[in-house]
Amino acid sequence: MKRQIFDTKQVPAADRFGLWLDMLANTPALMRIRTEHADDFVARAEFLDLGPIQLVRHRYPSLDGVRSRKLIERSDADYYLLALTLSGTGIADQDGQRGVCRPGDFTFYDCARPQELSHHGDDYGREPVSSIVALVPYDALPLPHRRLAPLFAAQMSGTEGVGVLLANYLIQLTGHPEQYHAADAERLAGVGLDLLSTMLGRHLVSEDAVPTEVRRRALLAQIHSHIHQHLGDVSLSPRLIAEAHHISVRSLHRLFEAEETTVAAYVRDERLERCRRDLADPTLRDLPIQTIAGRWGFRDKAHFSRAFRAAHEDTPQAYRTRHLGRARIVNSPASVVNPESTY
Repeated sequence: MKRQIFDTKQVPAADRFGLWLDMLANTPALMRIRTEHADDFVARAEFLDLGPIQLVRHRYPSLDGVRSRKLIERSDADYYLLALTLSGTGIADQDGQRGVCRPGDFTFYDCARPQELSHHGDDYGREPVSSIVALVPYDALPLPHRRLAPLFAAQMSGTEGVGVLLANYLIQLTGHPEQYHAADAERLAGVGLDLLSTMLGRHLVSEDAVPTEVRRRALLAQIHSHIHQHLGDVSLSPRLIAEAHHISVRSLHRLFEAEETTVAAYVRDERLERCRRDLADPTLRDLPIQTIAGRWGFRDKAHFSRAFRAAHEDTPQAYRTRHLGRARIVNSPASVVNPESTY
């Protein structure tokens, strides 16, 4: 999955702030910007297009911004904007509601309404600040527009519950887009929209505004994340997974039936995938196979060997030998021809 990178360092210092303003003019987030760094505005924006939504990872000097009604009329305003602050501290204001944006916090805006924003680094304004922004069309979010007004400019945590899943999703996608295929964009956008809808629903008076299917998919994403974090725990079981998410074991099994798998099969397959990656990793060539199996929850050597062979039609040792041998050939000096940087 490719990203478009916009970097003001490509032009002389005197032209950098103007170039940044030109970039903003082509987005639904058009604002009038004031900054003490206009003489040398070193900034960077990385755009990732996921079809229904667009992600932008920003790094810029301290600034203050105002989005007036005149600017709204000059831009495509039928968007929501979700901002995750990564560094620096911000003050957001919309419709008379004001929120403080600290690292790890989300702020949610309606691009069709006037907005004010102040985002600064250290006490002297010298350190760059950074954020990740998601631009979401109105019709892509399955929530009633009128219900969302109380959340505009409100502070929402990205360090707990669904918020931390959404924050990790944004950080991972914008930080490592090369790990995903362009064909995955629509599905990845769907995951993000489900997490966003559920997080917003949790901050509304009632979650009834969030469609049942969206809540189901978001809960499943939470459970998947929980399983991934505990794959090395040999005691991981449907009962413990269900208890961690305050649902019954029966409800947990029903969730996975809709995905045409079982809880046990999903855990096993994820553990086997982690083992497969480690066995093919040249940096782990000296790590015993049983140690790799144990770190991903396989306590019994014979059971691991049978499960791995059933999944990959090869023994763990044969798989490792074949793939590490291939890695040595690929990385030999004679095989490297004109390596080029992606960017």
